[in-house]
Amino acid sequence: MSHPGHPSARLPSVDEVLRTEIAGRAIEIFGRPAVVDSIRDTIADARSSGSGAVAELVAVSAHARLEAQSVPSLRPVFNLTGTVLHTNLGRALLAEAAIAAATAVMRAATALEFDLETGRRGERDDHLRGLLCELTGAEDATIVNNNAAAILLVLNTLAKGREAIVSRGELIEIGGAFRLPEIMSRAGARLVEVGTTNRTHPKDYVEAIGARTGLVLKVHTSNYRVQGFTKEVGAGDLAHLAQARGVPLVNDLGSGTLVDLTRFGLSHEPTVAEAIAEGADLVTFSGDKLLGGPQTGFIVGRKELLARINRNPMKRALRVDKIRLAALEATLKLYRDPERLVERLPTIRLLARPQSEIESLAHRVVAILAGKLGAAFRVEVIACASQIGSGALPLETLPSAGIAIHPVKSRGRGRALMMLAAVFRRLPVPVIGRIADDALILDLRCLEDEAGFAANFTALELAESAHAGA
Repeated sequence: MSHPGHPSARLPSVDEVLRTEIAGRAIEIFGRPAVVDSIRDTIADARSSGSGAVAELVAVSAHARLEAQSVPSLRPVFNLTGTVLHTNLGRALLAEAAIAAATAVMRAATALEFDLETGRRGERDDHLRGLLCELTGAEDATIVNNNAAAILLVLNTLAKGREAIVSRGELIEIGGAFRLPEIMSRAGARLVEVGTTNRTHPKDYVEAIGARTGLVLKVHTSNYRVQGFTKEVGAGDLAHLAQARGVPLVNDLGSGTLVDLTRFGLSHEPTVAEAIAEGADLVTFSGDKLLGGPQTGFIVGRKELLARINRNPMKRALRVDKIRLAALEATLKLYRDPERLVERLPTIRLLARPQSEIESLAHRVVAILAGKLGAAFRVEVIACASQIGSGALPLETLPSAGIAIHPVKSRGRGRALMMLAAVFRRLPVPVIGRIADDALILDLRCLEDEAGFAANFTALELAESAHAGA
């Protein structure tokens, strides 16, 4: 029991707080049960700390607590890391056409698996099958929730209890501890490695193929390159070799692209259509990387093999919903007019953005940051290099421009930068950069909302907040 003179004895009851005007407004927003719980938690915190408060202050604190809890966990941010397709920041930005299509099907019942012509049950893959075949030259296509799922489904369908042959130089590991050998094991396939890390020859495959072979897998090493004394069997040669022995070739392109990227000033990446033309029986690739759509995995190729894949019970567990299908359809339709992709598709637009345009933006933004940061930091425009990200073109960098923020004091510089980065993350729209070369670097390649970025900084006095940690 609290002593009568102890501050906690002066805490109001829940009913007293509920009668305040502030609590009434909170109830209109959050509902009475949530407000009551928040008031009780606020009073309990005050009691445990031995502090007192009048009813109005408890109501204010309870309201603030509810507002903090209502902030979405999945929030938009400014991606100024210099990585365009940043896995941790959601990868591709969707085109406006894709956003509109997804929103439309979210608001209404949709003919997802209903054939409007016959009035009978339909197939959800039918919404994209024709488009994918048109854009890739494949006989058939199916859609799952990401490319890892596509590989898993293919292996489980064609190589369960059988052997899957792959070059040692293509035994990839990607983010999130996704390792190809482990995926093969989970799919029920037995991995057969051929060649060495740096050199694999046609005879290595020939010697490995036998009665137990389910498929030959070629994997695009999208997040690394082996250079120097190297040799690999090209997709076309491998297709002839596999077909001569009656074994399907699966070509996993990883990121995958539907258009020749050289037209946008980037290095060439094998397109899906090229992989099909080279003779691959199946090609797998992603939808949310270079393609610029929502997270998806595609399997395209021979109709007979796709029919087997679609009969696999795992397919249902890996399928995508109406929202992603709608966004994908709208995204794929943009590829019918490649000349306007830069204008319409954010991923291509950001990758093709000229350095001169980004540098002009940097010179406008630098004054905003310098004014907010004050004398504790030196702010300058710099040239920098952006990365494509998500395993696409790992050796390719894009000339860019940005802002470098240096602490003036050399003592405690690392701590000051960490504190500044934390302050930027607490902005209404968090700003995510990277710390390198004793500076906080903001690569502006992905900054398109200049006005929103400037307004974002009016909500916080950065100079005082950051200087306190310097």
